[in-house]
Amino acid sequence: MDPMQKMWLSLVALLIMALSVIVVTLARSKTKGFIRGGLSFVAFMMMIVGFIIGLASII
Repeated sequence: MDPMQKMWLSLVALLIMALSVIVVTLARSKTKGFIRGGLSFVAFMMMIVGFIIGLASII
């Protein structure tokens, strides 16, 4: 992978992780019950995907 592709991949990973932080913050402050749990789970999965993409950009 060339350096430019690594840069874009790391940027995508960063944006996914930032979006997951926003989702979990909104879920915990604005929602209750099942929706809160569902949004928190989705945010957690987004964080894992961002982490994996970030690792791929390092390697």
